[in-house]
Amino acid sequence: QVQVVESGGGSVQAGGSLTLACVASGYTDRSCMGWFRQNPGKEREGVATIDSDSLHRTRYADSVKGRFTITKDNAKKTLYLQMNNLEPEDTGTYYCAAKRGFCWVPSLLGSEYDYWGQGTAVTVSS
Repeated sequence: QVQVVESGGGSVQAGGSLTLACVASGYTDRSCMGWFRQNPGKEREGVATIDSDSLHRTRYADSVKGRFTITKDNAKKTLYLQMNNLEPEDTGTYYCAAKRGFCWVPSLLGSEYDYWGQGTAVTVSS
């Protein structure tokens, strides 16, 4: 059974930084993983995704390019999202997700992912 647990959320002022972490216990596919965010009344948005171990290709939403960095530590089986120069528009609940099976190109579509965490809240004040 796969369990996905996020951590690292919190409150920060605009321009600040946060690092989110995600541990997917029981996850052995080593396929694509990613970060998504959602606010009440809004659709879930793909933030950053990364492919399987072999290529480490990444994909970012245009709104976070140059500010967010997604990385994986295979030894710790942990996915990270380093968020710099945060903006109030980055406020939301951030979810970690993992895909089952083969993944060639990381997708920002949430429907492509099979395992999800409960989310961690990020609040950026102006």
